[in-house]
Amino acid sequence: MILGAVLAGGQSSRFGSDKALAELGGESLLICAVDMLSGWCEKVVVVGREEAPAPTLPDRPRAGMGPLGGIAAALYDARDEGYELVLTCGVDSVDLPENLPALLSPAPAYLADQPVVGLWPVSAIKPLEKILHGDGKHSMRQFAEAIEARPVELGRATLNINTPADLAEAEKRHGL
Repeated sequence: MILGAVLAGGQSSRFGSDKALAELGGESLLICAVDMLSGWCEKVVVVGREEAPAPTLPDRPRAGMGPLGGIAAALYDARDEGYELVLTCGVDSVDLPENLPALLSPAPAYLADQPVVGLWPVSAIKPLEKILHGDGKHSMRQFAEAIEARPVELGRATLNINTPADLAEAEKRHGL
């Protein structure tokens, strides 16, 4: 069983407002991400927000840990609820391939150009905790290396919405 987790705890500093609430085709990016993961996962949670269109979790061990804090929260929730895997995406992951779970199987694996999009086994909790409680850098790539996750190339760039101009480009790309 796969738990879906939308990582939505970022500061949206480059966007200038709450990116999760920005609209693409009449729906918030947050709703788009939850709906997308719902097509692949038995349950979807939103990490790093208090209000969302799905159950929410706080980052773990605390807010401000970046995407790894969101992944840690999702992995613990998955373990506690009996899930084997967690499929993560950022709140701005809007153009992922329809066969994403198959592309990322077997876990652990992530999209090379957007490493927050990944399929992570619950067994990754211990190495992730070591990184989060260590003195070194807390990066997605460090985590991926620690658990020997495989980077998956799509053959095309995925959208990464960091600014209002990126959102406009996404609307144009999707004909919205």
